[in-house]
Amino acid sequence: MAEKNLGAEPRATVSLREGESRPTLLRRRRARPDRHSRKRVAFMHYGYYDVAFQYFTEHVLDADYVRMPAPTRRTLEIGSEHSNDYVCAPFKHILGDYVEALEAGANVLVQFTGYCRLTYYGELQEMILRDMGYDDFEMLNFSFVSGRPFKDYVAYCKKVVNPNLSVAAGVANMLVLLRMVKHLDAYNDYYLANAGFEVEPRSFERAREAFFEDMRCCSTMADVDQAFRRGMDALRALPTSKPERPVRVGIVGESFTAADPASNLEIERKLLSMRVELARTLNITNFILRYSEENARRSAAPYVTYDMGPTSSLTISAAKRYIEEGFDGVVHVKSSGCTPEIDCMPPLQRLARDYRAPILFLTYDSQTSDTGLDTRLEAFYDMLAMRKERTI
Repeated sequence: MAEKNLGAEPRATVSLREGESRPTLLRRRRARPDRHSRKRVAFMHYGYYDVAFQYFTEHVLDADYVRMPAPTRRTLEIGSEHSNDYVCAPFKHILGDYVEALEAGANVLVQFTGYCRLTYYGELQEMILRDMGYDDFEMLNFSFVSGRPFKDYVAYCKKVVNPNLSVAAGVANMLVLLRMVKHLDAYNDYYLANAGFEVEPRSFERAREAFFEDMRCCSTMADVDQAFRRGMDALRALPTSKPERPVRVGIVGESFTAADPASNLEIERKLLSMRVELARTLNITNFILRYSEENARRSAAPYVTYDMGPTSSLTISAAKRYIEEGFDGVVHVKSSGCTPEIDCMPPLQRLARDYRAPILFLTYDSQTSDTGLDTRLEAFYDMLAMRKERTI
C-alpha cells in the first residue's frame, strides 16, 4: 500500500483524452518581502551635533534624516504654549523642535535618556504631541532601554525604525560616528579659543559652516579623518590678531543649555564678539565618551564629595580647573528650575571666594531676553578687562 504524504496538500488530478496535451500548470510566485518603508527621523536641536545625528540616522539606522532649519522664537513659543510653566526650559525647546519636525514630515522622533528629569521627558512629550493631534509618528525613546544589554538597543531600533537593520554595518558605523563626535568637539575647542580674534569678520564662522557640510558628506572613518584635517588646516590658515594676554572665560553649566546656542541665546557668539578667548569643557566627548565621575569629584575636592547628579561634578571641576589655569572668569549657565545645577551654586560661590575669581551666574527660561543678557555680559567683560589691566 502506498504511503500517505500527510504533510502535503491533496493535488487535483486531470484526466487527459487521447491526443490531448497536458495543460501548463501556473506556479504561484512567492511574494518577495518588500524593503522596509524608510522612516523619516528627526532629532531635537542640540548645537552642532546635528551633523552627527544625520550620520547616525543615515548610516546606522539606514533611514531618512529630516534636517531641520535653525530654531526661531516660534519654536520656543510652541513648546512653551503646550508645557507646564514650571518645567525647565530645555523641555520647552525640545517640544517645539518636535512639533516643527512633525510639520516637516518626520514620522520618528528621537529622545535620549538622561541623568535627571530628561529620562521622563520622552514619554511626557509623546503624550502632549498626541493630545495636540499628532498621531502618525513613533517615538524612539532610548530611556526605555537605558542600562540594558546592547542587543536590546538593536531590537528597539529594529522595531521602531528599520526591521532590516544590519547589525554588523550598524556597529561599524557607530565607531565612525564616535570618531566624528570627537572631531567635532576638538574643532569647536579651537574655534572658541580663536574665533574672537579674527581679522576678517565672519571668516571663522564661514569656515566652520564649510567644515560641517564637509562632515555631512562623510561615510567612512577615512572620510571623517580627512574632513577634520581639512577643516583644521582651513581654520589655522585664517589670519588672527590675538593679543598676548587676552581675556579668557570658561563656560560651565547644565548640559543642554550650556551647549545649545538657541537655548543660551548665542552666549558664545556674544562673548566672541567682545574678543574673548572661550573654553567649554562640557561636550559629548568630555561628558559621555571620556567622563569619569570619580575623577571629576577628585579633581574638584574639597568642593564636592558626593555625586549630585547629571553635570554637577563636571561643572565644579571644570570651573576649578579654569580658575587654576589663570582664566579671568567663569560663566555658569543653567535653565530655570534645574535642581542639579542649583546645587552647584554654593560650591561655585565658595570657589569664587577662595580664589577671588569672578563667576557670573546666568539662568534661562522662556522669557529670557537678549537685551538683559547683553547688558550682563558687557558688564562682566568690562570688570574682567579692568581686573586684567591692574595685573599687568
